[in-house]
Amino acid sequence: MKGDKLVIQEGHVNAARHIMKLLLPQIRKAQSKFVITIAGESGSGKSEIAAALSEFLSEKGIKSAIIQQDDYFVYPPKTNAKMRRKDISHVGLSEVRLAVLDQNLRDIIEGENEINKPLVIFNEDLITKETVKLEGIKAIIVDGTYTTILKNVHQRIFIDRTYVDTINTRKCRAREE
Repeated sequence: MKGDKLVIQEGHVNAARHIMKLLLPQIRKAQSKFVITIAGESGSGKSEIAAALSEFLSEKGIKSAIIQQDDYFVYPPKTNAKMRRKDISHVGLSEVRLAVLDQNLRDIIEGENEINKPLVIFNEDLITKETVKLEGIKAIIVDGTYTTILKNVHQRIFIDRTYVDTINTRKCRAREE
């Protein structure tokens, strides 16, 4: 998502370093691109850990790409927030095109070297499209609240933090009032 603000702190770096050490042997052995999901509450540090993990993998000579679940929302962010306030039943799995994300991941695992995917531009409250080139990429890191339920994944990571734990982080990122 263009316009997302990341604030990478020591805890994110430490978590990413630990994840990298655990997964590095599996990533190196994988016959296809290795897909990792990082899930958790909004503001739990998914995007920050994904960015730090990508850096650590790069230092080990492994190219990675990050795919954000936020790009797969049905409505752009500000519109989606209005929909949530209007009707609480809008909150949940139905607000994300998870089938499209899962298909993109299947295509990647099956050897596609590029995918066409949605792209959210936060400040413009707009969803457009982009082509992601995957030539030479070995690891795909997918971050998002609901990514644990995706099927085309090699390793799932869950950050166990609650709404109360993450409220200050969300306010700092200007993601909610």
